[in-house]
Amino acid sequence: MSAIREQYDVAVIGAGPAGMAAASLAARAQLSTVLFDEQAAPGGQIYRSVTQSPLRDRSILGADYWAGEKIAHEFAASGAQYVPRATVWSLTPEREIGVSIGGGSQLVQATHVVIATGALERPFPIPGWTLPGVMTAGGAQTMLKSSGIVPDGRTVLAGSGPLLWLLAWQLLNAGASVDAILDTTARESRARARPHLPAFLLSPYVWKGVKLLREVKKHVSVIADVASLEARGEGRVQSVAYTTAGAPTPLELPVDNLLLHQGVVPNVNLAMSVGIEHRWDGDQLCFVPVLTPFGGTSVPGIYIAGDGGGIAGAQAAAWRGVMSAADIVHTVHPQAATRAAKAARTTLAHFARGRRFLDAYYRPAPQFRMPAGETLVCRCEEITAQQVIDTVALGCPGPNQMKSFLRCGMGPCQGRLCGLTVTELIARERGVSPQEVGHYRLRPPVKPITVGELAELPKDDAAVKAVVRI
Repeated sequence: MSAIREQYDVAVIGAGPAGMAAASLAARAQLSTVLFDEQAAPGGQIYRSVTQSPLRDRSILGADYWAGEKIAHEFAASGAQYVPRATVWSLTPEREIGVSIGGGSQLVQATHVVIATGALERPFPIPGWTLPGVMTAGGAQTMLKSSGIVPDGRTVLAGSGPLLWLLAWQLLNAGASVDAILDTTARESRARARPHLPAFLLSPYVWKGVKLLREVKKHVSVIADVASLEARGEGRVQSVAYTTAGAPTPLELPVDNLLLHQGVVPNVNLAMSVGIEHRWDGDQLCFVPVLTPFGGTSVPGIYIAGDGGGIAGAQAAAWRGVMSAADIVHTVHPQAATRAAKAARTTLAHFARGRRFLDAYYRPAPQFRMPAGETLVCRCEEITAQQVIDTVALGCPGPNQMKSFLRCGMGPCQGRLCGLTVTELIARERGVSPQEVGHYRLRPPVKPITVGELAELPKDDAAVKAVVRI
């Protein structure tokens, strides 16, 4: 890996489809471009390990996964500098990036920054979700993609959303057993999604989705209209209890592995820490950044590309990366930028057709977003739903004030696993919108770093103040 410079024309954060596409276009326009990525190889979450997957049988993960090879190869040939295993823990409005590589930290200045940090799985707080053997569907898929590992023993998938069905299909292709799917898609979601059905039928998702559902249902028992879930066990998960709509008597399935999923949401921590304006999206039930058509933000020179700007899928993410880079490149190569932006707009419109149907149909039910009683909400600080509710009753108005009461959001994950849950619980108890309640106030470092890493930074007062934003 070549040495990291102090200054770049373009710095991209995240090597998923959006980040790779943005870096490729910028580098080909002869702009000095660097891409920082936490992983050991490009691909992000969607195309994780696509250039070095241990799975030789391409039918296991499917053609949509392997489409990421083309994006990765184009990125590798673009001339952009790729920095793997790099943790970006700070970004200032002046576009100074704090990054840790190989145990040491340094500061990098960029004229333009593209945040392409992608999505996170939505929190799924149910009783027992911290038991060993319970994990997210995305976590299980990561192990399959990067290491070829599949769950051993009785495996049940629970939740809703396209990824749940895709993972079931991939596990079956890999020779694993899937004992059941507990589908939490609510009945009322069907009526909510119906107005968007005509557009969905013209989308690129519809026939792929129908085929996927049919294939999975041939081999797996699917229990629909699940209204409650609880993971049970001593020392590790041993069973999952559930009820269905209209049947309040709990039923129980023995399990060795319980894989949970109820959609994905933008990873907003870095974007929020730099002061980018966000709003509550009532369709996707999460905070999303306020963006221009090119992914520009309220902070000049900083763009957001891909699912970090709102969930739209892998293909749309890559073209969003093109849009952001086209806006940056326009000043030096206007004709090439215009052509790239035109192609991106056309393709994005194609992939946007079915999005509202998917958002409405797979909208997570309230009881799975806002738990009750002793169910843990903040795993880092072991804070329960009842503690959050009781604190609101004391007059606590929002998540930032709740830090003082309970330390919610102050653990290593910096609110990634509890932020949306806490916001929605407070909003419900106060009878206001999540927009009014807001999100955690985030400051650097947004990822855990050591004192030794900080010791590598410049020592003068001005540099220190720029990093900690005193």
